[in-house]
Amino acid sequence: MANVTPPAQPAPSDRTVSPTVGFDLDMTLIDSRPGIRACYLALAERTGTYVDADLAVSRLGPPLVEELVNWFPAERVEEMAELYRAMYPDYAITSTPALPGARDAIAAVQERGGRAIVVTAKYEPNAKLHLAHLGIEPDAVIGDLWAEQKALALREHAASVYVGDHTGDVRGARTAGAMSVAVATGPCDAAELREAGADAVLTGLTEFPRWFSDYCSDN
Repeated sequence: MANVTPPAQPAPSDRTVSPTVGFDLDMTLIDSRPGIRACYLALAERTGTYVDADLAVSRLGPPLVEELVNWFPAERVEEMAELYRAMYPDYAITSTPALPGARDAIAAVQERGGRAIVVTAKYEPNAKLHLAHLGIEPDAVIGDLWAEQKALALREHAASVYVGDHTGDVRGARTAGAMSVAVATGPCDAAELREAGADAVLTGLTEFPRWFSDYCSDN
């Protein structure tokens, strides 16, 4: 019987690591401030209620209702949230750009055979409209989850890394047992993100592909 030499196995350093990486949306992948500002101004005009749109967009991250409660009576907040979400596609989608490095960050994960998912507090249908308009194609989009709630989707998709701009994103990653990678492109600065427990803090997503390559090599 002829001897058959088994195929050589790749060295550990050559093996491709294919993790699932979660990304936040607002102020992580997209600069949603212009669109959200326009939508708040339109909502104020429609309802005759003053909304400081500039202040509102300076503290993006938490769910919509947590902002609306500052401008509307509590008993009208849910109604106003529904109206805002219905108005949103007309005012916010086309005026919202991708942040620098967003497409390359998603590609860095997918090109290694990993899965890139978006986990956001934004209303899911509107989140999908943003990504479709910008030609960004993650493997899954999960909306309506904030802070620790994001761990539900991160665990379901077995994400080992979560990238976000807010201390709430850090809490979501840590609750899920995922590595927290923070980008200082939103309302929280680098010091806040580190203090919240981020495992890595990047200036922005332009630094992510190199960080991810090093992460995969180390794991």
